[in-house]
Amino acid sequence: MPSATNAVRRAISEAGGSLPFLDFMNLALYSESGFYATTGRAGRRGDFITSAEVGPLFGAVLARAVDNVWNTLGQPDNFHIVEVGAGPGTLARSILAAQPKCLSQGEYIAVEISAAQRENHPEGVHSVASMPHTIEHGVVIANELLDNLAFELWVFDDGWRQSHIIEQGDGFAEVLKSVPVPKCLPARAPHGARAPVHIEAVTWLEQSLASLHNGTLFVIDYCTPLTTEIAAMPWREWLRTYVGQNRGSHYLRDVGDQDITTQVCIDQLVAVREPDAVRSQSHFLQRWGIDDLVDEGKRIWTENAARPTLEAMKMRSRISESEALLDESGLGSFTVLEWSNGVMKSH
Repeated sequence: MPSATNAVRRAISEAGGSLPFLDFMNLALYSESGFYATTGRAGRRGDFITSAEVGPLFGAVLARAVDNVWNTLGQPDNFHIVEVGAGPGTLARSILAAQPKCLSQGEYIAVEISAAQRENHPEGVHSVASMPHTIEHGVVIANELLDNLAFELWVFDDGWRQSHIIEQGDGFAEVLKSVPVPKCLPARAPHGARAPVHIEAVTWLEQSLASLHNGTLFVIDYCTPLTTEIAAMPWREWLRTYVGQNRGSHYLRDVGDQDITTQVCIDQLVAVREPDAVRSQSHFLQRWGIDDLVDEGKRIWTENAARPTLEAMKMRSRISESEALLDESGLGSFTVLEWSNGVMKSH
């Protein structure tokens, strides 16, 4: 029976006995039998909850930010919302439900590598496995995408060395190899310190900015400003695994049965291009009217409390949703990075 473990073993053999951590992570998460191709899911019954799974309020606020981009571009007809790493389509549902004006003559493109997850996408979106090469007018949304893109893992052992994975008994172990050291790593670090080098996230950012001619790229994730800060942390604080809403086991165990994720180092993204804005998720949502939407929800609930309708119940839920989304000790502390191109850049 196919398994991610067997896929890793084959790759190690074909590579001559060891596999860079980046390749190991790609196979564990995205191979035919990897986590996201089989059991991995966001949601209350899944393995982790993103802001989109808290409820529809997150998508409703994002729809306002997207419409602002559309208005700034002069309300073009061929406007595209391109959500990358769309998962089962939860955020897409919320944004569509908010009925952004930009989609009156535009299109929502949900990019998701997993065929199993694409099957759950809602009507009204165009589901694809890879990003379009050209987006003339639009926005690109990456909500908790970059933390899941495979990265190189580096360990400080009398100098930085790259983590490679080998077979050991019935499982896997790590060996360190001396190869040219990326410039983003600090010159010195505590012995045993670890740090990610975001090879795939940086490549994705470069390609996305090249694809988007006029519009804005929104990256939303849990971030740390400097790679140096990550190297000073205990590695289990930034290199995490999840399964069934709980922290998982060591990243070399349960291959294909748990998520592997990392803090995103902002300085490595800045090396591609300085973002036009960096805000906490809390500040971003307040900027685009979450408080107004909550006030609207309270008013509608009050007007219908005696005989509540389903819509009134949904409006009431905005209160608890906003508390979770704005919580500075949780989702509210996430970072929203914005890059604008073309006409947007000139404003």
